[in-house]
Amino acid sequence: MQIKDAEKLHPELKKIFVLENIHEFRPVQEKSLKSGLLDNKNLLVCTPTASGKTLIAEMAIAHHVLEKKLKAIYIVPLIALANEKYKSFKKRYEKLYKIALSIGDFDSSDSQLSQYDVIVCTAEKLDSLLRHNVPWLSSVGLIIIDEIHLLNDPGRGPTVEILITMFKHILKNLQVIGLSATIGNPKDLAEWLEAELIQDSWRPIQLHQGIYFNGMIEFVKE
Repeated sequence: MQIKDAEKLHPELKKIFVLENIHEFRPVQEKSLKSGLLDNKNLLVCTPTASGKTLIAEMAIAHHVLEKKLKAIYIVPLIALANEKYKSFKKRYEKLYKIALSIGDFDSSDSQLSQYDVIVCTAEKLDSLLRHNVPWLSSVGLIIIDEIHLLNDPGRGPTVEILITMFKHILKNLQVIGLSATIGNPKDLAEWLEAELIQDSWRPIQLHQGIYFNGMIEFVKE
């Protein structure tokens, strides 16, 4: 599918894609659009690394912020990844909406976040904001959970699970999008999220399996 043919995609977002020489959707992006990405449908996207999952999130963010005038929260498991996503989003979209990074003091309600459209944060920080009962949370329309397979992590998993459960209870029209390259039980997770499962094996560079020994690599014949 060509970018220009995506009717529900915001015109300003299309302009940015064209400027960055993005003219055609990758398979998983097209599948997500056809499965209701811009119609408030919950999605669980499980595809290989570098297959285009982040752009799916970016399209949903733009739709909620620019079309529906709602906030979006992008949850990541690590502070380093939060910084990376924040810098990437700010570089590409700072002219379209205001982006904030929230990873600091868990005892702070960060009242200034009410002025921002997109908040990139860790699950632990979002849990803190929820406990502070910050008023702007009622204006959130979209939550994206990057590396959602970490629900299975004994350290971070329970926090992410509680956050998803609480937000779905508090915000009845919330859209939830989970992203991951490695989920062992995607169908079960999609059912729990009440989400459409999007799977695809396409990747930009084909992987080859081989054995390295004594300066030589012997690849497995496919």
